[in-house]
Amino acid sequence: MKTFVLMAGGTGGHLFPAMALAQELIRRGHKVELMTDHRVASYGGDFPASQVHIVPSATPSLRNPFKFVTGGFRILRGIAVAFGKLNRIKPDAVIGFGGYPTFPPFVAASLLGIPGILHEQNAVMGRANRALGRFADMLAMSFSETRFADTLNLEKVVTGNPVRDRVRAVATTPYPPLTADGPIRLVIFGGSQGARAVSEIVPPAMALLPDSLRPRLRIVQQCRADDLDRVAETYRQAKINVELAAFFTDLPERIAGSHLVIGRSGASTIAELTVLGRPSILIPLPGSLDADQKNNALVVEAAGGGWIAEQATLSPQSLATRLTTLLTDPATLTQAADAARALGQPRAVEKLADLAEMLSGKNIEVDPRS
Repeated sequence: MKTFVLMAGGTGGHLFPAMALAQELIRRGHKVELMTDHRVASYGGDFPASQVHIVPSATPSLRNPFKFVTGGFRILRGIAVAFGKLNRIKPDAVIGFGGYPTFPPFVAASLLGIPGILHEQNAVMGRANRALGRFADMLAMSFSETRFADTLNLEKVVTGNPVRDRVRAVATTPYPPLTADGPIRLVIFGGSQGARAVSEIVPPAMALLPDSLRPRLRIVQQCRADDLDRVAETYRQAKINVELAAFFTDLPERIAGSHLVIGRSGASTIAELTVLGRPSILIPLPGSLDADQKNNALVVEAAGGGWIAEQATLSPQSLATRLTTLLTDPATLTQAADAARALGQPRAVEKLADLAEMLSGKNIEVDPRS
């Protein structure tokens, strides 16, 4: 049995792949602990770690000198706290999943000589991972073309982005046939950030669809609790069949049963859509520092697995036009589903677990010629 410490920022995008890896390592008989920040309470309450450690961290701010200094001291304190914890745990390897809360413990691991893997979920390397590159032994990437990865002088392996067991359980579900007069199943969600814009644009767009399509719609939409009443009223007036909730625990199963998904293009969303093989209209979250969601969506669109809809230029009218074209063209949707599935990495978690075991000293084969 080996001991691994996983390190991740406390949001879903970082914690979900870490959770998937934890599940796989535990299945293999290993011990897993997690280092993260206080936000884990919202996303990782069921994280399968023997212990969860909250480590002080901060997001560096060059614009505000006071925040820069106080943030620097907090990062140093986080390194010291993590150093002490790691010295007691004595892990065989650490795996970092990005976000600034990864920085202090990953640096501490490097100072202790513990081997480490960085995992990058997006098509653009996050700033924390870029800063940590010099302390890592390996970089595991979700996309073969990952912006800024070439600047790091370390071994790189494309593993894909691990998805949860619940997603893998329905990954082989075939794309449902879309008949001329049968139900059209759509899944809509906005992610943990910026969901309001999706709730403001999509329901009015559905109401603008032609009479031949609206009665056939079977919509599942996840939206913020504050938006539920307003969204429900829009659908009610349009006489559209919809199931609304602030959160669906069975969203993977619902996506697997859908003909088309509309949502953001965060790393976990892209990983799940491609493993499940479902076509999508992707609305990247605007305003991010490195346009990571847009770059993720560009990979899917270039492969033919979906279509980008920029929020700044998207309107109910333009979305309704695009939906009318797609929903009356089953062949195009089926082709996009196949293209999305071809992008998927259903064995990402096994690949990443193999790397972790290899780095920890397990499964290292000696070449007899050496």
